[in-house]
Amino acid sequence: MSNHSNLIHMFNGIPFTTRSSTELLTSLDTFQAREDDVLLVSYPKSGTHWLAEIIKKLYDSKVTLTSPLEFGELSKLEEMKNLPSRRIIPTHLSYNMVPHDLKAKKCKSIYIVRNPKDTAVSLYHYYRDNPNLPTIETWPAYFNMFLQGEVVCGSWFDHILGWEEHRNDGTILILYYESMKKNLPKSIRKICSFLGLSISDQEINEVSRMSSFNEMKNNVEKENHDPNHTVCALTSNRKLIFRKGAVGDWKNHFSSKQNRLFDDVYKSKMESSALATRIRYE
Repeated sequence: MSNHSNLIHMFNGIPFTTRSSTELLTSLDTFQAREDDVLLVSYPKSGTHWLAEIIKKLYDSKVTLTSPLEFGELSKLEEMKNLPSRRIIPTHLSYNMVPHDLKAKKCKSIYIVRNPKDTAVSLYHYYRDNPNLPTIETWPAYFNMFLQGEVVCGSWFDHILGWEEHRNDGTILILYYESMKKNLPKSIRKICSFLGLSISDQEINEVSRMSSFNEMKNNVEKENHDPNHTVCALTSNRKLIFRKGAVGDWKNHFSSKQNRLFDDVYKSKMESSALATRIRYE
């Protein structure tokens, strides 16, 4: 069984993997942003890797896709300085933990939201199959952990609400995983408009084809990258990055009682959320 204390530590009341060192997390506000940095933000298992691969295909010039900003040792900040622009920077950080300089320089952020029930299931399987995370014995035990925000990166509810507060700042684009699955070209047009990219309908259709979930899953499983230099820095098992990607898989895991409990918690926490009304579960 994996030792919880060796794999998870608390910082600012949020569980982090020990691959995010305390020294790095403490020093994030010394990060030096560039005005053309693009932040890709999500709660874990919400489609960050998928979004990152789409973004890379949209730029004519070469871009640098970094590993998640919060993963690594203190030396990560110096390494980031040496990376060429434009930097595409994934992160699972809450809004309050995002380095000050990224906000001061009004760097653009794309936040991808996935319905929390499918997110919970996907993260459950990620825990089950990943030796870098604590062993989870049963779905019921994990379900309670997820609802209480005791999983890596903390509460899904707190994460989305924290970012939602700033949705009208003019620097944040909100995307929905389920909408991307339903109509990827439409979502790509939104991304292009937000980033100021000019791209033809033909190019959008080609990017969509190359970025379909099945295409991406097949490509990633053939890759053999250093896990320290990819969007997913917690595993060298590429099959864990893209599992099913299905909308509605939660129905295969949630009992009726769990579903009612989840809905009650969701209603109480997300009552004032405008984003909540746009989340789809099937």
